Amino acid sequence: MDFQELRERFVTHLRERVRSGEITERGLARISGVSQPHIHNVLKGKRVLSTVMSDEILRNLRMDLLDLMKPEDLLEWRSRKQR
Repeated sequence: MDFQELRERFVTHLRERVRSGEITERGLARISGVSQPHIHNVLKGKRVLSTVMSDEILRNLRMDLLDLMKPEDLLEWRSRKQR
């Protein structure tokens, strides 16, 4: 797991929430403090979120980085620490 993969998972998670109707692009823009067109471009893969914007969205959605990790990621991390 690297930072790029974590960023991609975060955007994928946001896309899924928008597709399911749980939140709108406009709502994401509002909680991140950026424009709706910027969020639209992030979800389409044409732009990236800054760490500040990402942190703001995570905080407002009551998420943390562990929510983006899979159990196998944690097992891999643990096995590397034990070596």
